[in-house]
Amino acid sequence: MNALPLHLTGGHFLLSETAPELVFTPEDLSTEERQIAESAEKFMDKEVFPRMEALEHQEPGLAVQLFKQLGQLGLLALDVPEDYEGLGLGKTAAVGVAGQLSRLNGFGVTCGAHTGIGTQPLTYFGTEAQKQKYLPKLASGELMAAYCLSEAGSGSDALGMKTKATLSPDGKHYLLTGTKMWITNAAWADVFTVFAKVDGEHVTAFLVERNFPGVSFGKEEHKLGIKTSSTRRVILDNAQVPVENVIGGVGKGAYIAFNILNLGRFSLGAGAVGGAIDMIRTAAKYATERQQFGRPLSSFGLIQQKLSDMAARTFAVESATYRTAAQIDGVKATGETIDLTQPPFLRGIEELAVECSILKVACSEALYYVADEALQIHGGYGFTEEYTPARATRDARINRIFEGTNEINRLFISGTLYRRAQRGRFDFPKTIPAPIPAVTADMTDLQKAGILWQGAKQVALMLAGAAAKKYGKEVGEQQEILAAISDLISDIFLGESALLRTQKAIANGRPAAVMTDLTLSLMNEAVSRMEQKASAAWAALAQGAELAGCLKMTRHLLAWTPVNTIEMHRRVAQRLCEVGSYHVLIGG
Repeated sequence: MNALPLHLTGGHFLLSETAPELVFTPEDLSTEERQIAESAEKFMDKEVFPRMEALEHQEPGLAVQLFKQLGQLGLLALDVPEDYEGLGLGKTAAVGVAGQLSRLNGFGVTCGAHTGIGTQPLTYFGTEAQKQKYLPKLASGELMAAYCLSEAGSGSDALGMKTKATLSPDGKHYLLTGTKMWITNAAWADVFTVFAKVDGEHVTAFLVERNFPGVSFGKEEHKLGIKTSSTRRVILDNAQVPVENVIGGVGKGAYIAFNILNLGRFSLGAGAVGGAIDMIRTAAKYATERQQFGRPLSSFGLIQQKLSDMAARTFAVESATYRTAAQIDGVKATGETIDLTQPPFLRGIEELAVECSILKVACSEALYYVADEALQIHGGYGFTEEYTPARATRDARINRIFEGTNEINRLFISGTLYRRAQRGRFDFPKTIPAPIPAVTADMTDLQKAGILWQGAKQVALMLAGAAAKKYGKEVGEQQEILAAISDLISDIFLGESALLRTQKAIANGRPAAVMTDLTLSLMNEAVSRMEQKASAAWAALAQGAELAGCLKMTRHLLAWTPVNTIEMHRRVAQRLCEVGSYHVLIGG
C-alpha cells in the first residue's frame, strides 16, 4: 500500500495534529449536495409523514411504494457507480439524505439497509456480471436488497454461524441450509446477501433471490420500535443458489461481512445525526409554545440546559460524521486497494474502520439521549403517542444494537489499533511523547481546548501502551480496560472534530459564536469523563507509587479551567428557540 496523507489515515488523529482547513464540515457542502438533502426532506414531509400511521401498522404495499418513489428521485443511487446507472456521489452527499430519511427511523432503516449493507457487498465485491445484472435495478428501486448475517446463536459472534452451503452433485448450485435472524426488509426484499459456510468451514457470501427454491420467511417480529420497517427470519432449506452467485469467492465472506459493516456503521451514525437534529427542532418548538407558571418552558434554566446539551452533543457527532465522510471519499478517490481478497478490495471501505465504529457508538447514544430529553421536555405529553418523542425514543433504542452492539464496537475501536500496530500500520509511540505547549494567559479558550486535546491523546496512548505491556497478547481479554481506552479515543475524535469545525468557521469569517459555546461546553463535560475513565483504567494497570505517578500525569495532561457553561447554555438555548432550527442555530 502507498502512504496516504495523515489526515486520511485511520486512527492517526491520535498521533498527529490536523489543520482545520483539512477537515470537511457541513458548511463545505456543495449546492448539489444540499439540494439532494432538500429533495429527501421534501419527500419525507410530503409523502412519508402524512402516511406515518399506515406505515407504523405496515399497510400492505405502502412501504414498498414509497421506497420505489424514492428510487425514482435517484435517492437510492447515490453510492452506486455511474457505470451501473448510479450517481457515484460518495459519502458526503449521503449523510444529509440518511439524516432526512431517518427522521422516521423505521423508514430510514428500510432504505439504509438497502443502500448500505444490502447493496454494497455487490458494489465492492461483485463480479462484473453480477453488477450488470443487479446494480441498475437496485439503484432505481426496482429491486430491494437485504443483508443476512445474524443467526439465533451467533449475533455478535457472527463467524459462529451454522448456516451451511454444499455444492450440488452437478456442480451448478450451492444448497444453503440454515436460518438467518432479525433480517431487515425480509418481507419486501428481492435480493439477499446471505453468509454461509461452504462445507461447514469456509465463510462465503451468496446473492440469493427471493424466489429461489428453498427460500422462505418467518412471521413479522413484534418489535419495541422501528415498526415501519420489516424484520423477519429468512429460512433456507436446501435453497438452490447458482454457483455464479457467489460474491468475492469461496472463503472470502468474513472479509466482505466485516468491511461492509464498517460502512454500515457509518451510515447508521449519519442517520442518527439527522434524527437528533429533528428532535432538537421538536423540543425547541414545544418549549417555546408550552406555558408553565405564566412563562414559556424555554425561559427556565434547566430546560435551557437540556436544549443546549442536546445541541452540543449533536454538534459533536455531526462534525465527526462529515469529517469521516470526506475521509472515506478521499481514500476511495486514491483507488488504493488491500490485497486480502482476489480481486483486492478498495482501501476506502476498511481504512476508517475505527472512525466508523466511533460514529456508530457516539451517534447512536447521542440520538437516544436527545430523544429522551425531548420526551422529558414534553413532560406527560411526551409519554403519549400523540407526540413524536415517544415514537422517536422507541425507534432510537435499536441503534445501540444494530451493526454490532455498542459493547462490541467499543472493543473493536482499541482492538483494531492494536492489530494495526502489530502489522506496522499504526505507530504507537515508543518513547515518552514530546511536552505539549504550556497554557498562557493570553490564549483564547479555544486555543486552550486544542492543547487539552493534545494532552488527552497522550493519556490514551500511554494507557494503551501500558495495557499492551502488562497483558501482551492477552490484552484482548481485558474488556473493561479496552472499553475505557476506546471511550477516551472517542471523546478525543468527537471533541477535536467540533473544535476543528469551529476554528475553520472562524478562519473563513463565518459566524461562530454558537459553535464556540457548543465546543467549549463539550470540552467541560468531556474532561471529567475522560479523567474518570483514565483513572479507573490506571487503577487496574498499576499500584502504589506507580499508580500515583500515572494519576498525577493524567491530571496534568487533562488540566482544564472550567468555563461558565451556565451562561453558554442560556445563550445557545435562547438562540435556538428564537430561530427554531438546529441548522439555523449553527449557521449563526
